[in-house]
Amino acid sequence: MMLTYFSESPVNFSPDLINALQASPETDSTRSKDLELHIQQRVHSELARLDAEHSKRLAELQDQISTSPDSTTESIHPDARTPDQSTSSGGVDHKAAAEGDKLRDLSRQSVQKEIDMLKEKLKRRKLKEDVVQDKEIDKAKGEVIKCLRLNDRRPLDCWREVEAFKEEVGRLEKSFLGKVMD
Repeated sequence: MMLTYFSESPVNFSPDLINALQASPETDSTRSKDLELHIQQRVHSELARLDAEHSKRLAELQDQISTSPDSTTESIHPDARTPDQSTSSGGVDHKAAAEGDKLRDLSRQSVQKEIDMLKEKLKRRKLKEDVVQDKEIDKAKGEVIKCLRLNDRRPLDCWREVEAFKEEVGRLEKSFLGKVMD
């Protein structure tokens, strides 16, 4: 491809430059692809660096949290500290730590009690068994299947059976909601 430019002053390029440009395998599309690839590599490396920094910072914060004394006692009872409970020269406040452990044990116990309560509620419901053992729904479903088999070319003739099935499902839904809302 040869380009010709017309200007007021003559522009001359050396034949070596013109041959080098024409012989170059690099085109505009390959240059743009190379630039895009370079940008993607830079973005990827920057994201990896940021991810490493965030992971490091997260690990540092987790270490700080796990090694720092529990501050829940101070937030619950800020005026409960006495001068003999204060820390001295960076030492650990053992009484505050013991109170924090006690509070954590209480919260564990309350969470466990809540879990046990929810398990008992689930055991009482037995909802899946109720659905499986509902004979009316099984009967309505069987009627729909029977009708569709008899009227395989005209399935719209089974509208009565489908409506009956929908009514049974609606009844079961109401029953289910009544049990869940209790």
